[in-house]
Parts: sequence; structure tokens; C-alpha cells
Amino acid sequence: MNTPALPPNRPPEPPSAARPQRVVALVTGISGSGKSVALHALEDAGFFCVDNLPPELLRELVHVEAAHGVQRLAVAVDVRTASSLPVLLPLLDELAAEGVKVRSLFLDASTQALVKRFSETRRPHPLSHPGVGSDRQRLVDAIEQERQLLAALRERSTVMDTSELRPAQLRLWIRDLVGASRSQLTLVFQSFAFKHGVPLDADMVFDVRVLPNPFYLRELRPLTGRDGPVADYLRAQPEVGEMLGQIEGFLSRWLPAFENDQRSYLTVAIGCTGGQHRSVYFVETLAQHFAARLPTLKRHRELDARS
Repeated sequence: MNTPALPPNRPPEPPSAARPQRVVALVTGISGSGKSVALHALEDAGFFCVDNLPPELLRELVHVEAAHGVQRLAVAVDVRTASSLPVLLPLLDELAAEGVKVRSLFLDASTQALVKRFSETRRPHPLSHPGVGSDRQRLVDAIEQERQLLAALRERSTVMDTSELRPAQLRLWIRDLVGASRSQLTLVFQSFAFKHGVPLDADMVFDVRVLPNPFYLRELRPLTGRDGPVADYLRAQPEVGEMLGQIEGFLSRWLPAFENDQRSYLTVAIGCTGGQHRSVYFVETLAQHFAARLPTLKRHRELDARS
């Protein structure tokens, strides 16, 4: 039986397994949370970036750029196109059905942090209008309205809390997320200080403030949980080993369920008083323990802010 010839000037189709998968990074979130910084970081990582795209055009853009050989596309969508947001979630499902890998990243921040940023830049919030009340109250009202409009999209996204992040930190964390494996669940371990607030993007939060604190030992106070003397001190405390084992056991028991749920990232936040000793040690130890099983990322919110 003869194989029919291909039409002239048309190269044979590569096997589907050999075709590079198209990846779309959808950057969205609350106004003032750092979407422009995130988009610039993705551009530096090799993504073709488009800002403030009307959601109705997303599918067409993906197809046009794929025809031009663009396989990694980053698109920023926000509340400026609020009237079109209801069509966005069905579009994401359609793209996924076509084999496009869609990663939705939602940037969030506390209302207090957002108010401070808008005050410093003197830029108006896109939903803010003149009316009754102080400028601050109108801004807070606009932020809360925006949260409601974007709630459904937030549920479908990987959330990143930028409340305590400098732009350089955010760029670094975006780079780490882009570099993580896309074929399976990625574990993100993050240390933080309770006195600066619980990270908004945490899927799980563990409180280690009940454990012995190296801060009260003069020779350990200037060090961190990444330093050998602090690690040796904490390793010698029976309560530390017990809690560490319980957290490891809990995560090991439930990780298969999160993998089966098709999650891209699972953020485990470990908090102590200052975010310097105990939480940092736990993050370092847990990340090392689970690295052989799944891709892992480490974040130290308070320590990274100093660097």
C-alpha cells in the first residue's frame, strides 16, 4: 500500500510528542500588587509579553503568536477590563483543551500595603471615583470592590503575596517559579515573621513560635537558621525534632491528594517571631527532605528583604 504524498512545499508534521508545548503565563491580580514588575521578569525569562489585553482576544493572540513560533507567552489582565472578565475563565478551559499549558499567577497584597503604595505614587486606583468620604476611604472601597470582581480568577490561580516584597525580591521569586518543573506539583516552603503578618499566598501555615528561640542566646542572635550553630542548637532540642517530624508526616500523607488535584504549586509557610531563626531552619530542613520527591523552592521573606 502506497503512502500518499504530502502537498508540495509543506514539511511533514512533527510527531505530537516532539512539538514544544505552548505555555501561557497569565499575570493578574490587585492593582498596585506588582503586575508590571512580574511581567518584566517574565520578559527577561524569555516570554513574549502583552500588557492589559482584552480577555476576548487571548485565544486569538495565542494562535497568532504560535504561528510565528512563539511558544512562551505572558499576558497581563486586570480590572481595567472588568466587563470582559466573565469570558476569561471559559477561555482558559478552551486553551487547556487545545493542549496549551496555562499558568495563572495572581498577585495580591494587604489593603494596608496597597494604600501605602498608591499614596506614594499618587496614582489613582482604576476603580476609584470622586465621592463622599476621605481619599483613603474611597481607595479602600475601590480595593475591596476589585477583590470581589477578581475573586473567581484568584481561586483558579497561583497566588503570590507581595505585601512585604521589594521589586527585586518579586523578580527573583517570579524567576524561580518560571524555572520550576511544570510537569508536577512544586512545593514552596516560605519562612516569615508573624509580627509582619501571615503571607496571603500560603496554602498551609505552621506556627513554630512555641519552640526554643535561638534569639535569646547572645552568640546565636546575629545568625540565621541557615547557619550551622543555629541549626545545631535547634537540632538538639527534642521539641524541634518532634514538630519537624509531625509536619513532614502530615505533608507526606496529603501530598498525593494535592498532586491528584492537579495543583501547580503548594505553598507551606512556617512562621516564628522574627522570621530569622526557627522558621528559616524549618524551611531549609523541609525543603531538603522533600527535594528528592518533588521540585521544591525556598523563600525567606524577612531574610530576602534584607539582601
